[in-house]
Amino acid sequence: MKGRPAPQRTIVVDGKPLPEALDEAMIAAVVHGFYDEIRKDDLLGPIFNGAIAPQDWPHHLGKMCAFWSATLLRTGRYEGRPLPPHLALPGLGEEHFRRWLTLFRATVHALCPPEVAALFMDRAMRVAHSFRLAIAFNRGEDTVQVTPILQETL
Repeated sequence: MKGRPAPQRTIVVDGKPLPEALDEAMIAAVVHGFYDEIRKDDLLGPIFNGAIAPQDWPHHLGKMCAFWSATLLRTGRYEGRPLPPHLALPGLGEEHFRRWLTLFRATVHALCPPEVAALFMDRAMRVAHSFRLAIAFNRGEDTVQVTPILQETL
């Protein structure tokens, strides 16, 4: 049966269509570039390198690509629970999340057009705040004291 072709699906995030520049290749470039910086960082490198064995990095990077693909492209590729491994890290605090966000921001601004960098950062800021709240709650701390980290303070 002939008919009209199926309309191309447009992904809309926060009421705006996703920029065409955002694709799996860009996500992979961001993830790999970001974790290259993380692994070398004086504050975060020891944490990540202590939690992820050298032979497990390819798997972790693939998982992070799937996470960002599902988060930004709505692909449904990510299957997992990102919070539990972070809850198991003793001493993880605001300074670590600030550094994580600073490195992430530098990576997305270096690799992405501004509108794509903004999407990545919006999601990263939300993830960081959500994780900080969950960690504080898990430790029995007062979550009211956990305020969002603002980009302008990085």
